[in-house]
Amino acid sequence: MLADITLNVPSTIEFGLGKITTLKDHLKSNRRVFFLVDAPVVKEIEPLLRNISEMGIKTQLSSEVTPEPPIESLEKLLKPVAQFNPDAVVGIGGGSTMDLAKLASVLFNSAQKTEDIIGIDNVQARSVKLITATTTAGTGSEVTPIAVLTDTEAGLKKGVVSKHIVPDVAIVDPALTITMPPALTAVTGMDAITHCIEAYTNRFAHPVIDTLALEGVKLMFRNLEQAVVDGNNLEARSAMALGSLYGGLCLGPVNTAAVHALAYPLGGLFKVSHGTSNSVLLPFVMKFNLPSCTARYADIARALGLDGAQSEETLAIQAIKEIRALSERCSIPASLQELEIPESAIEEMAVAALQVQRLLANNPREVRLEDAVAIYQAAYRGDVS
Repeated sequence: MLADITLNVPSTIEFGLGKITTLKDHLKSNRRVFFLVDAPVVKEIEPLLRNISEMGIKTQLSSEVTPEPPIESLEKLLKPVAQFNPDAVVGIGGGSTMDLAKLASVLFNSAQKTEDIIGIDNVQARSVKLITATTTAGTGSEVTPIAVLTDTEAGLKKGVVSKHIVPDVAIVDPALTITMPPALTAVTGMDAITHCIEAYTNRFAHPVIDTLALEGVKLMFRNLEQAVVDGNNLEARSAMALGSLYGGLCLGPVNTAAVHALAYPLGGLFKVSHGTSNSVLLPFVMKFNLPSCTARYADIARALGLDGAQSEETLAIQAIKEIRALSERCSIPASLQELEIPESAIEEMAVAALQVQRLLANNPREVRLEDAVAIYQAAYRGDVS
């Protein structure tokens, strides 16, 4: 019997070139809108913001977004949002921007504090409209019930999971991703691929999500390198945006696993970007998980276009090598050593990662402390053979 599944997704998803212009249509009933926008795209959307203001809607814009946002950044943002008292919050940007917008929308007029909502199903309510528009093909945050903050004191990332932070409207306009530089295109793309792989090989994998995950892997594996090399290639950008959207849709019902759990300390302790952390760790976690999901890795290999007539074990091993090779072709660091993370920090990172049981519980193979240490050691050396 199939396991139950709950799909908490936006009631409206706008996908396609030029779809950012639909934003004004979704705000017709609003009077006060707070915009949180990534600084690099403010100029690009200024004409749209003027149109919205001309509709008689009062607007306030902030572009103060700290990557991998610490809890303090959210606390700082809540003050101007509360003072403006919007009836809609719009986040336009990458995962950090959208996550902050999602959390601000539920906290600015709530008796709950940030510490109250960390964890699963702790958010009590949201009373204002929430719209997200992504400018990267990576996090999938535009459609998820998840937002992540950095607890700098603990040196760890912490998640908020709630149906109340699922946006009402998600806009995925591939044209907004054109300005992404190659390095950011690469690591956000690998992050999205990681979402799909971890969802497909998840302990709680589900056929509904499997379809999205495999199609996401196929789209992104075939288009990421082209998007990195030629950022103006709209066909590649569109394929990446769609694949990333599929990955985002996997996260609510199934979510990620050990790659993300082990990546959290890299960001929390050493400020390594989320996408880079996942990119570096993915092949090493895949190798660790191999005995528990050989058949599923073989399916991923077929989605990558490898010869499906080979044995499942051969295909699974090739899948790991192909993922690693794609990362290398996109000039992403291949080891923790390249990220200048000291080998002496491995034990501390392993202890921190073991706290992320919310994700480790999803992993197809149990990860003990000694396993986390071994994965980090292999990733430090960069040897996935």
